[in-house]
Amino acid sequence: MMITTFMITFIILILNGLYMVVLLFNTHKFHDREKNSPFECGFDPFSTSRISFSVHFFSIMLMFLIFDVEISVLIPMPLTLSFTYFNIWGLSAILLIFILILGLGLEWKEGSMNWK
Repeated sequence: MMITTFMITFIILILNGLYMVVLLFNTHKFHDREKNSPFECGFDPFSTSRISFSVHFFSIMLMFLIFDVEISVLIPMPLTLSFTYFNIWGLSAILLIFILILGLGLEWKEGSMNWK
């Protein structure tokens, strides 16, 4: 049993080594500048490919994700009440709610929740 495991492992290692050698010697050394440029129906692109967006919108998105994860942790907590001690469950629920309210208060005080 152990011999077949070692043989399979050895064969896999040999095949991976051969694959690495083939990749090492098969790389394209000369890169064509035109192949790396964007192509839009034969025309050069008129604008950049990156679209700028507001940093304020990005911070609201991050705030939503953080609060959403905290709420998704809080939702199944009543289901675990029967499996754990109430003291541990209550302490963790109160701690999560406190962190949620503290974060909400800090974001509100900072003014990042005001959409301008």
